Amino acid sequence: MERTLVLVKPDGVQRGLIGEVISRLERRGLKLVAAKFIQVSQELAETHYAIHKGKPFYEGLVRYITCAPVMAMVWEGPAAVAAVRQTMGATRPTEAAPGTLRHDFALSISRNLTHASDSPENGEKEVALWFKAEELTGWERSVDPWIVEGN
Repeated sequence: MERTLVLVKPDGVQRGLIGEVISRLERRGLKLVAAKFIQVSQELAETHYAIHKGKPFYEGLVRYITCAPVMAMVWEGPAAVAAVRQTMGATRPTEAAPGTLRHDFALSISRNLTHASDSPENGEKEVALWFKAEELTGWERSVDPWIVEGN
């Protein structure tokens, strides 16, 4: 099973959309295996956004993600990265498909509600950055055969 990091960023938290994000991912069939509500440290923000260091928007990203609490989660399922990104919608909310979180609740790329890992490899790296192994909960869900099993 694939795992991916999902962050409800400060704008989503401030607007009371944590439940909406969780609800949509649960209804999609993904399984929540870790969650924590945290104030992001400068060090974690800089590490998370290290790929963007030196770009004109880097300082703003770090300043923004540390300005208010974030809901950090790990979701699991087959093709979890693709499923989460599809549920979130395009990074630019005005380009997001109707019915996606960003289309339904956002207008600006700088306030696009969520972060989601962009590849299975980055999903693994980001999960390890944000969560200790003991914070991840492996569990069996009774509905899984109705969601993820083939014939």
